[in-house]
Amino acid sequence: MADTKREIERKYTSDDDGLPDLRSVAGVASVLDQGVADLDATYYDTADERLAASSITLRRRTGGSDAGWHLKLPVADGERDEIREPLSDHVPSTLGALVRSRVRDAELTPVMRLRSTRDVRHLVDARGDLLAEVSVDVVRAERLSGGGGSAEWTEIEVELADGGDPAFLDEVEKQLREAGVRPAGFPSKLARALSETGGKRQPRGDDRAEPVTTGDHVLAYVRAQRDAMVELDPAVRRDLEDSVHRMRVATRRMRSAFRAYRTVLDRTVTDPVRAELKWLAGELGESRDHEVLAERISGAVGELPPELVVGPVRDRLRAWSQAKRGQARRRIIDVLNGQRYLALLTSLDALLADPPLRAAAAGKPSKVFPKALDKANDVVAGLVERALDTPPGRDRDVALHEARKKAKRARYAAEVAAPALGEAVSKPMKSMKDLQKLLGEHQDSVMSRAALKELAGQAHEAGENSFTYGLLHAREEQRAAGTEEALPRAWAVARRKASG
Repeated sequence: MADTKREIERKYTSDDDGLPDLRSVAGVASVLDQGVADLDATYYDTADERLAASSITLRRRTGGSDAGWHLKLPVADGERDEIREPLSDHVPSTLGALVRSRVRDAELTPVMRLRSTRDVRHLVDARGDLLAEVSVDVVRAERLSGGGGSAEWTEIEVELADGGDPAFLDEVEKQLREAGVRPAGFPSKLARALSETGGKRQPRGDDRAEPVTTGDHVLAYVRAQRDAMVELDPAVRRDLEDSVHRMRVATRRMRSAFRAYRTVLDRTVTDPVRAELKWLAGELGESRDHEVLAERISGAVGELPPELVVGPVRDRLRAWSQAKRGQARRRIIDVLNGQRYLALLTSLDALLADPPLRAAAAGKPSKVFPKALDKANDVVAGLVERALDTPPGRDRDVALHEARKKAKRARYAAEVAAPALGEAVSKPMKSMKDLQKLLGEHQDSVMSRAALKELAGQAHEAGENSFTYGLLHAREEQRAAGTEEALPRAWAVARRKASG
């Protein structure tokens, strides 16, 4: 398995005077000379520099204490996750998979070689513990694609020790500024090398004009969700917390935007994309739904008095959860590695590059959005009222679940309009979210009862007492009844806010 390190660092320009005296930085007891290392790194990217456009770097480096392949994924300003693999002749498949949502089927080839002479110092506290590593790097860049080109510069890099307080970097920067050192104008050595060797400037999302028309707002929303999908892909592959849920939400938001704003974007183009987004959401849903169920049932077991937990309930629940999770995870990775998923990303790119705008796209948001939102809210109204008129039981459960999905769609449609309409949709959006949350609680109870029946059956077959599963099932029935009792009031509030 690849080794991952959270890298928190800052870079500064250097006038070749070396490193200022940092012994007076608060908390520093000693500055220890670690010697000089020669580093040789070859950076890989597509011909059109897709990784660089996303502030991602992939390199093969020799020299120093961490020779090998390094993939750096941005987390925040000055903060990246560095994922490492041992040296080899070709890009490791694990790292290649993590950039696949950006690279797609394009080839990764060498684009830049950076050779650095690194003079390293360790800043340590009174106990000798490392606070930060500071280096003066003399860099020589040689472009390997795009006609060649070279550049040289010197920079100072300050990297926080693992588990260190980021505020310490502020103290180091204060001392550096007093010595006349200033922050570098580039987030990475590669970014500077590409710029200074004739690389083309990569477009950034913050360069786009502010949305004006209805079409501008809808496309900005869709683009943000497409970007979220692409950016979350590596996190899902790495099994990072909440990543599957967030990617699933991005797919749902896009589907809702396409559905609600059919007068803005031509449905003959968006409907096939919507269908593929629904497919992907379904594949992601298996993992997410199981995660929610496992947490809910485990929490319910934890709330029971010990005498009501009869038999190896926790062990069975743990084994059931691990088996379901393993199956779901393997399925997700297969999906992300498949051509159907890559084709979906390509379709979204094409739609955004040449949007299928209809006449309403040129209209004023204040005219177009309210009509679409009223229509979405009317759909919710019909479903909620139908569910309330349905006797308790399976049919009502299904009706409430449909109402929940449409309430979520209406809320996402309001999110599209919020930047343009402001307060006019903020309160209705909040009340719709409250309604959706209540309906979600009901659906979680329905699914939990089904899972508890499955667990009880497994326990019975194994000769175990199934009392606890029955008890939890009964409690879930009570919780569902409570949400159904609260629903009319929640719906009345949501309907009043939606109608203004």
